Amino acid sequence: MEKLYRRKVRAPRIIGPELARQLAEISHDLHRQIGILVDRQGSIAAVIVGDQKTLIIPPLKRQRRAGTRLSGLRLIHTHLKSEPLSQDDLMDLALLRLDLIAALEVNPTGLPGRCDIAHLLPTSINGQNWAFMQADHVANLDVDFTALILSLEEELARQGGQETLSDRERAILIGVSTKPRHLAEDSLQELKELAQSAGLEVVNIIHQQRSRIDPRFLMGKGKIAELVIDALQWGADLLIFDADLNPSQVRSITDVTELKVIDRTQLILDIFAQRARSREGQLQVEMAQLKYLLPRLAGRDDALSRLTGGIGGRGPGETKLEIDRRRVRERLHRLRQELDQIRSSRQIRRRSRQRQGLPILSIIGYTNAGKSTLLNTLTHSQVQAEDRLFATLDPSSRRLRFPREREVIITDTVGFIRDLPKDLLEAFKATLEELDDADLLLHVIDLSNPRFPEQMATVEDILSSLNLQDKPVLKVFNKIDLVPPSLAALQVRVHQGVAISALAPATLTPLIEKLEAAVENLLPGAPSSACPETPAARLEKTPA
Repeated sequence: MEKLYRRKVRAPRIIGPELARQLAEISHDLHRQIGILVDRQGSIAAVIVGDQKTLIIPPLKRQRRAGTRLSGLRLIHTHLKSEPLSQDDLMDLALLRLDLIAALEVNPTGLPGRCDIAHLLPTSINGQNWAFMQADHVANLDVDFTALILSLEEELARQGGQETLSDRERAILIGVSTKPRHLAEDSLQELKELAQSAGLEVVNIIHQQRSRIDPRFLMGKGKIAELVIDALQWGADLLIFDADLNPSQVRSITDVTELKVIDRTQLILDIFAQRARSREGQLQVEMAQLKYLLPRLAGRDDALSRLTGGIGGRGPGETKLEIDRRRVRERLHRLRQELDQIRSSRQIRRRSRQRQGLPILSIIGYTNAGKSTLLNTLTHSQVQAEDRLFATLDPSSRRLRFPREREVIITDTVGFIRDLPKDLLEAFKATLEELDDADLLLHVIDLSNPRFPEQMATVEDILSSLNLQDKPVLKVFNKIDLVPPSLAALQVRVHQGVAISALAPATLTPLIEKLEAAVENLLPGAPSSACPETPAARLEKTPA
């Protein structure tokens, strides 16, 4: 068997008759499957011994890691019972990104017989990801291996968009859920919006409905193999799971797929790292990232090394992933001290505003609901406003003068989102404390989003978690120019709110009137009714 390493397969053959005969004879004598891994130069890189039914391939050091490139190795192994290529063979072909896999039949006499071959397809055909070939004997294999693999990789590169000028990372989104399908698909659609907001190119979305989540891979191993093939075919180098992955799951999936793997939380943290402009925002994001990474630094391995740069490796990720836990804790302690100083400064500014006696209105809502646009239109400001998630991270405050010469301070805040990472919520506590001093919360709702009821519920849940559920809230239904008037009228009637289009100043008159009346009622000395009411109740009864 050691002499097998001295053999060489001459191009353009897949395997020569003499080497095939030697493999068959050894396999027949040992009553075990024998396999060899052959590189592109025809040299034998590994000899593997299995049992009668299977062949276990040891971990291989990958040398060709580009998104649409194959491993540069082909596996040729024996089958003792004339069986065709098995499902395990096809899994190995996909997961190891082999150039091809061949099963060599061993006759009862110990001679080679039929040869079954499979290789990956550059694009799926009727749900099939591999092509098959067969010859009754190795000598009759009429295949130019070199031409086959070169054309296959060229097509993979073309399919994967390697020839385009785009330098954006390509991502596949994965949802594995036990929830009803429509809820899982809504969640994946939001994950797609997050990925696009992060500057990623989403090339495919995969959803698997399961009765039970696999504790190691989340999905079945067969689905993982399809995922690897999809990454090859689409030229993807990043997998984003619509879940919170624990460190062992990240390691397991990374080991199998050889791709960069991040979860929903890490994607959100990356977006915040991209958008934070103020010193306070950068400190808050770094603190959240380090808290997220701390438990993942215990077993530093190949999974973490893949996060050097790009999505999931921004901010402290790129420079601090390999530092030890003690230094992370020291850095967290310094960040808390700096944030405490900023919090003290904020409290001084808030006390100054309180001495001026100006009412404070805070705009809240789901991310990308139109909060910054509303602030700009009301106050004629130029706060950054974009049609993407989390365009605003740093809060902005402006003065607003009502027609009756009453002035208020109106503040734009960071948007909320479903399953907002706890570490991020805690890190932004100093910013969100601004909501404590607000006299009125304007809950802006994107009425054109089909998921707006769930988004409203998410915002209300986050307000409860911040102990702000008793604050007076006015629901502002935005983007009425994109929905039927009946829908806007219904929501206004049900929630005692107001409907607007933040881009159209003419539609803001009812909102301004309602805000002015509400502020008058909330000021000290405002007339009270016979029955005491909560601020929220008084606001709901304010005339439009």
